[in-house]
Amino acid sequence: MRRGITATALVATLALAATACGSDDETGGSKSSGELSGTVTWWDTSTVGSEDKVFKKIAEGFEKEHPKVDVKYVNVPFGEAQNKFKNAAQSGSGAPDVIRSEVAWTPEFADLGYLAPLDGTAALKDQDDFLEQAAASTKYKDKTYAVPQVIDSMGIFYNKKIFADAGVEVPKTIADLKTASATIKKKTGKTGLYLRGDDAYWFLSFLYGEGGDLVDAKSKTVTVDKPEGVKAFETVKDLVDSGAAKTDATDGWENMQSSFKDGKVAMMINGPWAVADTLTGKEFTDKANLGIAPVPAGSAAQGAPQGGHNLAVYAGSKNLDASYAFVDYMTSVQTQAQTAGELNLLPTRTSAYAKQEAADSEIVQFFKPVVETAVERPWIPETGSLFAPLVTEYTKVLTGQTTPEKAASATGDSYRKLLKGWK
Repeated sequence: MRRGITATALVATLALAATACGSDDETGGSKSSGELSGTVTWWDTSTVGSEDKVFKKIAEGFEKEHPKVDVKYVNVPFGEAQNKFKNAAQSGSGAPDVIRSEVAWTPEFADLGYLAPLDGTAALKDQDDFLEQAAASTKYKDKTYAVPQVIDSMGIFYNKKIFADAGVEVPKTIADLKTASATIKKKTGKTGLYLRGDDAYWFLSFLYGEGGDLVDAKSKTVTVDKPEGVKAFETVKDLVDSGAAKTDATDGWENMQSSFKDGKVAMMINGPWAVADTLTGKEFTDKANLGIAPVPAGSAAQGAPQGGHNLAVYAGSKNLDASYAFVDYMTSVQTQAQTAGELNLLPTRTSAYAKQEAADSEIVQFFKPVVETAVERPWIPETGSLFAPLVTEYTKVLTGQTTPEKAASATGDSYRKLLKGWK
């Protein structure tokens, strides 16, 4: 959804993944002596080139605390990880001991029986310290199947210099966004917004802004094809058709990031996970040139999706004790404070926000209230599957291959086939 990986890294990833599930002698561990041992294979889905380096370094710290444990770090491309894990777990071969699961994947994996319940284990400590909205995605049928690692939402990133050159203010509404983009184009020749077109996660802020949602889980009703959903499709189409935004049908992450980092566009919608990579761009050698504000409001509300990642343990792990301890270590207050300081990622533990690293991060402090008001997705097993039909129609709307009405209707039809018995 939000990640990219080079071909070289992909080859290395696949090679490591092939060794993820070995014999009992290779992966089994013992705690009989009071000391953890054996191998813990961890599939990390963070951004290659920035986040992955930090998470790998933190994982190595666990090995220093537990010298007899070997952590096999594998960075799996985010866009491939969901199906890759399901295939490995279903076959019983190649699944990791621990996976960094996008919040929407957790209930799906749990429903399939692929995750170990964590209640009462060493993985789940100080549960009252977790943000309520972060912990919500880890529960399924009254059991806990993951521990929240980071939480996030989205905002609008903008180039302060381009804004100053054009003499425009940060847009607070979609109407403001169109006006600002027109002025930026006229005075600087640059496009106002890069709207990622190959990932439906980027559509959610517009859907919520029109007062819509994908589904209503309580009433088991599909809502994406209601008038609010049609309006959201109309909004994104108008942004592209009017020239306020440019878009893409493939390779959206790289196209969006490079366009913004090189100063070809003045704005993009993104989240805290993108900050580290964005600051490597030539436009942001002076970090102060990067501005971040709430996503512009639609006609009904200002809304951004709640996202984030959990750490979950594979039910078939041959080294559960070490895996539980590893999850605890990677979600501890100190570890979350470290990632806040080095990567500007938001902690899921309340007490981590009091740590100096988090307090000193302007990005963390900006996104904290955004996360607190972000819109939760339905925590049902099918949530992760709702994006496939949606992204097809979203991309078709942005590229002029269908109308907003047809896109909303087609998405709704697909959801009703997926969600048996829903209205």
